Amino acid sequence: MVQSSKVVLSVSGMTCGGCVEAVKKIIRKADPEADVAVDLATGRVEEQTKAEAQALAAAVTKAGYEARPAA
Repeated sequence: MVQSSKVVLSVSGMTCGGCVEAVKKIIRKADPEADVAVDLATGRVEEQTKAEAQALAAAVTKAGYEARPAA
């Protein structure tokens, strides 16, 4: 069984609440049980998830945002 872990992404290109909801939906598509928190002002997205950070960043980027695992 895969354990969930905290993943933090830096996402740019989010401009409104709709963008926040879109990013949450993308992450929950990869892991329906993910607990997602998005800070629109800073572009910081934190998840408690079983998915890999690189896979989440790639999915968010594919949707039109620039995402990368945060340092």
